[in-house]
Amino acid sequence: MTATIAYDAVEVGTELPAQTFPVTRATLVRYAGASGDFNPIHWNEKFAREVGLPDVIAHGMFTMAEAIRVVTDWAGDPGAVVEYGVRFTRPVVVPNDDTGVLIEVSGKVAAKLDDNTVRVDLIAMSDGKKVLGMSRAVVRLA
Repeated sequence: MTATIAYDAVEVGTELPAQTFPVTRATLVRYAGASGDFNPIHWNEKFAREVGLPDVIAHGMFTMAEAIRVVTDWAGDPGAVVEYGVRFTRPVVVPNDDTGVLIEVSGKVAAKLDDNTVRVDLIAMSDGKKVLGMSRAVVRLA
């Protein structure tokens, strides 16, 4: 597969379709099983509070993975992502209820680079707070 978005079709400032990702405790259990990361801060409320967290928090890598979905869905090919990095600025706190919390992600083309690549800057928010900083991906377009 290759990206379905043409390099010539985007400009600096092009906005990617924003997405919202729900996260519940059940989501965290499934992610823990798939990743092998069973750190109790991601499932044990008592332990999370004992180590100074407000409650159970989502895995950082899970949050990072949800955010990049905005880019891979837009590009049409996960393999089009050449580079991706973030700074974890705030945890995604996941309450013990049926609703959970939302991770809201938006992105825009911040720079057109060489070799049909663009840099996309992402903003990931949860509960009104930015949860990822310096969230950037370099994507090779068609």
